[in-house]
Amino acid sequence: MSLCINSISAQAELAPYAVTESQSRGRRYEEAAPEFRSQFQRDRDRVIHSSAFRRLEYKTQVFVNHEGDMFRTRLTHSLEVSQIARTVARALKLNEDLTEAICLAHDLGHTPFGHAGQKALNACMKDFGGFEHNHQSLRVVDLLEDRYPEFPGLNLLFETREGLLKHCSLERARGLGDLGRRFLDSTQPSLEAQIANVADEIAYNHHDIDDGVRANLLCLEQLLEFSLFRERYEVALRRDRDADPKRMVHSVIREMLNHFVVDLIRSTQTQLRTVAPRTLGDVRMRSEPIVDFHPHVRSQHLALKRILRRDLYYHEQVMNNANRAASVVTELFKAFFDDPRLLLPERVVPKMANCRFKAQIVADYVAGMTDRFAFAEHRRIYSSDTIRVTNGEC
Repeated sequence: MSLCINSISAQAELAPYAVTESQSRGRRYEEAAPEFRSQFQRDRDRVIHSSAFRRLEYKTQVFVNHEGDMFRTRLTHSLEVSQIARTVARALKLNEDLTEAICLAHDLGHTPFGHAGQKALNACMKDFGGFEHNHQSLRVVDLLEDRYPEFPGLNLLFETREGLLKHCSLERARGLGDLGRRFLDSTQPSLEAQIANVADEIAYNHHDIDDGVRANLLCLEQLLEFSLFRERYEVALRRDRDADPKRMVHSVIREMLNHFVVDLIRSTQTQLRTVAPRTLGDVRMRSEPIVDFHPHVRSQHLALKRILRRDLYYHEQVMNNANRAASVVTELFKAFFDDPRLLLPERVVPKMANCRFKAQIVADYVAGMTDRFAFAEHRRIYSSDTIRVTNGEC
């Protein structure tokens, strides 16, 4: 692969096990190298300019889009993941541009309504291979984005596409060639992809606390059950007992986030000294990731996830909205599957005789919806007296 001249000096500063353009496995379709930016910057830019990226602004993180404009969305979540991951990548002398591209693209395939929508669509697709949002992100960048006349999708580099697959079933992995090989062989992706994975968890843990407090679904007493929060809160109280309680809570959340990021960097540095990889190949051949917290901090991280699951994700208000959202996704899938004319022009319908193909087309369409468009489509279909769906038989 030819190199952008401006990227050569930047690559010289990277660790020997970082991903570089010269080591990249390239794009699916050959292209001339960009001027004045790296190949991985090109990937990032293509993600940012994609339709799927813009739609993340109106896709749920925890709170459904119409519940308020102060809560995180998939778009702001992706930006926060990117910010955390770039800090870690820079500290470890890894490829920031690749790390950023992975982070900004990692949720492109997510459904409307967050995990409730994903769970519902997976249930709808159970007879057709299921639905995995990581794999859907790959479909978006490989196939569904339609912006370039020379190739389908965004034609991203192998290493960027690899980073989108945080999880992948063995069945799907077998159909992905080299991209799915690591799931079959139990090996690892690049360190940049590993950073994106952990940064995703750090980001949603902390911004979900922040949103939960803002929505009055998490209270101080619940947060004080978490030892790390309690320790930091008591320190903050000693500093200033007259501080505004709300500001103090947000200050502690920021301190906790910094605690996890700093530990991730230091723990990974220790791991790198112990493992001593000399090449990217050494990183890939390991059975366990190198990027991780210290075991004590990992236990704190898991404890925080448990508190969020118990007190926020399973809160009655969140669950009620999630159940409604799941019904919308399920009913949309059923309507489009039973009568594809609701989705596609009549001339295309005869081409959809294959049930698995039809289900995938419908899943692509529903997964690409924003929250508000899904609600609008649901109203259009189920409030119309002229529409009668069939019994769903293929």
